[in-house]
Amino acid sequence: MSQSSLLPLLASRDLDQPLAWRHGVPVSAREFLADVARFAPTLPAGGPAVNLCGDRYAFAVSLGAALVRGLTSLLPPDARPDTLARLCDAGGRTFAIADAANTETPGMPRVLFEAQPAAVASPDQPVPAIDAGLHAVSLLTSGSTGTPQPHAKTWQTLVGDVAAAVDRLSGMLGRSSLAGLTLVATVPVQHSYGLESSALLAMLGGAAFDSGRPFFPADVARTLASVPQPRALVTTPFHLKTLLLAGIALPPVDLILSATAPLSPQLAAQAEQAMGGALIEIYGSTESGQVATRRPTQSEIWETFGEIRVHAERDDKGAERFVFEGDFIPEPTPMADVLELLDARRFRLFGRANDLIHVAGRRSSLGYLNHHLNSIPGVVDGAFWLPDDVTDGVVRPVAFVVAPTLDAHAIIAALRERLEAVFVPRRVVQVAAFPREGTGKLTARSLREFALAQLASDGTPVQITRDVPQDHPAFAGHFPGQPLLPGALLLSEVLEAIRGVPALAARIGAQPTLAAAKFLAPVRPGSALVIDLVPETGASRGLRFEVRCDGVVAASGRWTPAASAPA
Repeated sequence: MSQSSLLPLLASRDLDQPLAWRHGVPVSAREFLADVARFAPTLPAGGPAVNLCGDRYAFAVSLGAALVRGLTSLLPPDARPDTLARLCDAGGRTFAIADAANTETPGMPRVLFEAQPAAVASPDQPVPAIDAGLHAVSLLTSGSTGTPQPHAKTWQTLVGDVAAAVDRLSGMLGRSSLAGLTLVATVPVQHSYGLESSALLAMLGGAAFDSGRPFFPADVARTLASVPQPRALVTTPFHLKTLLLAGIALPPVDLILSATAPLSPQLAAQAEQAMGGALIEIYGSTESGQVATRRPTQSEIWETFGEIRVHAERDDKGAERFVFEGDFIPEPTPMADVLELLDARRFRLFGRANDLIHVAGRRSSLGYLNHHLNSIPGVVDGAFWLPDDVTDGVVRPVAFVVAPTLDAHAIIAALRERLEAVFVPRRVVQVAAFPREGTGKLTARSLREFALAQLASDGTPVQITRDVPQDHPAFAGHFPGQPLLPGALLLSEVLEAIRGVPALAARIGAQPTLAAAKFLAPVRPGSALVIDLVPETGASRGLRFEVRCDGVVAASGRWTPAASAPA
């Protein structure tokens, strides 16, 4: 292997200065290298390693140890047993690294990272050299099916990604480098943004990071105060809004980084005023890495990092998409966003391509609607949702809000001043909280399930659509020449639809009783089913259903909890 194909584990820096802070105590880069050297031999050969460490320092040491051993680190979006089970390879080589003894790793062995006294750091401790082409990490995002989708990154790609960010951020701070800057992050390090802007920004960018992940506002303030200036807060719009609404005194910071969703200029201005530092937004994706920045209090225009360029093109279906390429990006990468290009390096962001909605012939985006909903004083958190059902020939959006001091009438009145009439919701649903991920994201799938559950909990009917495959195996025997879906399987489709709505599933329990059922019309291959689920009111805990196929009622009936008697 030639020397030119090797890149260091740590960027050039004073090894005696802090790389990390743990509970207010500094850990030097030299001590970090000693910990990596001590931990690396304990890792099994082959790999890959699933890095589940919640402590940011434990994560960084584990990542470094895996790199030294030439192993890939898998970074899952969560540590649920079903997620981890999908990561086990057929050869049984996958193992997990955890820093909590109670972490369960079904189907794979576990290596426990245990906090130990500071390693004895040799004054001539070498900085390991890593193969630039090594498959360093696979970032795993949870797609619409819930199955983790891996995005492989080489060490060279990660080094280039961070180098481009360091140049931009240093310039915005008026500094020659990020040396001495301490990062406090509210985002999980297994997420691409959390990885790039905390652990890697220290390892490859000369900064230092706090090992924790403060979540509550008081914890964020306490952690910031525990590390020296200059310091930066790495966060998201959701976390930032929660922090500012808490009304607590915040230590001054020199830089605020925000990503995962566009930030309003108003919230950015409040953050800069409260903490004194410049707020910089980062734009990117798991696939591309971080590719552009803007300072929303000064401009709505995004500018790409380094030599990255963006252009518009048509995909194989004729739809316009925007592709980023150059610099550290290994290959041209399309984004799932709608942009307005000013030139090859500057653009405006209009929202996700799948975020656009049409109501009564008018077009908008859920991101735009959510921005105005969350800008209403008193709204702590909010999200629009577009249901599947149609009222008066029009799909009507529903607004879900966390707003303890406001009622629905006040929220609707405020939205009338901000939105076109067709986008003002006829219904506002008060909720306690949203099922947001650790990064603050609210995925379309989790919002839909949450919305259905909320609406079902107060007796609102729920409508779910399902398609019957042309090649369903039941058609082979029912019946040759005249295939139809058996009634038992049709009931199974209804039950599956119910179990997709948590409030309805809880209503009838794990083993419900079929109290009544009528089969009124055949269901053929390729049919589209519309399943209406109607919770019964009053003392009854029953659930009525009706299945329509091509506008004709194919089946109807009623499920009850197991202990209930048939009607």
